[in-house]
Amino acid sequence: MTTVSNPTYRQRVGYQAGLLGGFSLVAAALLVMGDIATRDTIAERNAEDLLASLAQVIPASMHDNDLLANTMKLELAPGPEAADADDAAGPLIVYRALQGLDVKAVAFEVVGQGYSGPIHLLLGVDAGGRVLGARVLAHTETPGLGDKIEVDRDDWILAFDGRSLEDPTAERWAVKKDGGIFDQFSGATITPRAVVKAVKAGLTLFESHQDTLTASAVMVEEVPTD
Repeated sequence: MTTVSNPTYRQRVGYQAGLLGGFSLVAAALLVMGDIATRDTIAERNAEDLLASLAQVIPASMHDNDLLANTMKLELAPGPEAADADDAAGPLIVYRALQGLDVKAVAFEVVGQGYSGPIHLLLGVDAGGRVLGARVLAHTETPGLGDKIEVDRDDWILAFDGRSLEDPTAERWAVKKDGGIFDQFSGATITPRAVVKAVKAGLTLFESHQDTLTASAVMVEEVPTD
C-alpha cells in the first residue's frame, strides 16, 4: 500500500493563512458583485413598498403628483418631536401631496420605542392637521401580541384616522390603561402605548412646522428649522 504524503509547504502556517485569505477575498468579491447586481432591483422594490404605504395614508384623490418626486427635507434637532427615536436628529423626508402647487397633505416617518425595539411608522396628515392614516413600516414586536399594530393583522391602527391634537384632548392621547381613548392589547400594553406616543409626536411636529410643510411647492426644497 502506497502512502501519499502532503508537500511540506502545505503544512506551513504561511501557506494555510494565504489559502484562507484567498478564499476570503474570493468570497468578498462575490458578495460585492452580488450587491451591485441586485442594488437597483432592491431599490425598485423598496420604492414600490413605500408607494404602497403612502397610498394608504394619503388618498389618491388628494394629489395629482408623484409623491416620491415631490419631497422636502426638514432639519430637526433632537427633542420631544423625535418620538424617542435614536436617529431622529437630522433631515426628515416629507412627502407632499399636491394639487397644482397647493399642498393638500404630507406624510413622514415617526418612530416610537416599543417593547422589542423601534417601531417605524408612516404618518399621513392633511393640511389642517388631521391624521389621514398611520401605517407600520417596520418593527420587531412579539408575533401574536405586538404585531396587532399592523393593519393586515388588526384594525387597531385605524383608530387614528381623523384624529388631531385637539381631538382627543392632550390628556386623552393615551391608551385606556393610562386614561386615554385608545385600546391597548391584552398582555402587550407597551407596543400600543409607543405607537400612540409616536403619532401624537408626529402631529406635534406638524403643528410646529405647519407653515413650512404646507407652503407652496415653489418654495425651496431644503428648509432648515429650529
